[in-house]
Amino acid sequence: MDGTATRTLYLARHGEALPDQSGLTENGRRQAVLLGRRLRSAPLTAVHHSPLPRAAETARLVGAELDGVPVAPAAEAADCIPQVPERSELPPDVADFVLGFLDRFPAEEREQGPAVARAALERFAGPVSGDTPRHELVVTHNFVIGWLVRAALEAPNWRWVGLNHGNGSLTVIRYTPRRPSAVLLANDMGHLPEELRWTGFPPEIRL
Repeated sequence: MDGTATRTLYLARHGEALPDQSGLTENGRRQAVLLGRRLRSAPLTAVHHSPLPRAAETARLVGAELDGVPVAPAAEAADCIPQVPERSELPPDVADFVLGFLDRFPAEEREQGPAVARAALERFAGPVSGDTPRHELVVTHNFVIGWLVRAALEAPNWRWVGLNHGNGSLTVIRYTPRRPSAVLLANDMGHLPEELRWTGFPPEIRL
């Protein structure tokens, strides 16, 4: 993660997905378009996205609102379970909840996820080489964003759990050489009208 120029990383969770995850709902498409309009003033040089259809469609719609910014898939942005902690890593009062939550996912996802999460950090986190600051957007998934935010805050590995993000929301992390990483925005939905906010959360959490 050594580098000589500042990276500003824009992270967006994909828009609301269809039940079969094959693409976006109408609400999800609206979220993506509005996110793209929000980002028009950002000096983005690239839009990376998870290969999964809900993220790819979101990125395509976001990119259509930008001026010539290239859009491309990135395997490192794929959905994953970033880490499964040992019980000894967890505070006793949350251990049963965290382990029970993660046990609901298939063993294959839990086993393969950490490699994807490491690759996401290697590709997207930290300052960049050269003299030119870089601004790039990654359209990805809730857990991946939580993992990158956790790392930026130097929180314990397991703390990606509970760092949740709504569909179409925006999180921004700045990595400046020789300074701590800075989380500038987290789960920001200011570009969305009220009826499009908080999708991806249980109804009782929609504020």
